[in-house]
Amino acid sequence: MRGGVIVAGGRSTRFGETDKAVAALAGTPMIRRVADRLQPVVDELVINCRDDQQPAIRDALAGYPLAVSYALDEEPDQGPVAGIRNGLTSVESEYATVVACDMPFVQSDVLSLLFERAEGHDAVVPRLDDGWLQTTQAVYRADAMGAACEAALAEGNPRVLAPLENIEYVVVEADEIESVGSTQSFENLNTREEFEEAADRLA
Repeated sequence: MRGGVIVAGGRSTRFGETDKAVAALAGTPMIRRVADRLQPVVDELVINCRDDQQPAIRDALAGYPLAVSYALDEEPDQGPVAGIRNGLTSVESEYATVVACDMPFVQSDVLSLLFERAEGHDAVVPRLDDGWLQTTQAVYRADAMGAACEAALAEGNPRVLAPLENIEYVVVEADEIESVGSTQSFENLNTREEFEEAADRLA
């Protein structure tokens, strides 16, 4: 059994007044586009979000073919490490992929590769040519990463890379990603301009 976690609790400050998670991207809420791309490779879906986001996200995911549960941020605005922790501690699966809600081009073949590489490790984290570790499109052993996130937050360290210092993980490089898909899988949309450009591609 494989889990999926979509992290959607951010405030979308660069996007404007609208919650980008449920903004219509070429006619479909962005979070639904992400969820649909996870569906072929996961058996359950957990949405991490704030309580006030939940009604709109439920509407966006109406009719989704997998069981969907919600891991709400009891303390909003604690950052992505808290969101990852909340999502991973709510899955039933041993391994789960964590994907940010603003990555509508996530590729199921890339996630399948990450799940395969994660076996026997606490995590598998992609690294693109810019050298940055992509922690919000990665696969984790849920209990290990959940505990590592909790420890980092308890130490007052909200850096998104901090939990990796306390788990055993492997890195998948860009060339291996490109053997099954493309690094477009990791493209995220932060601004209205990026959103509109992506909508043109999806139309």
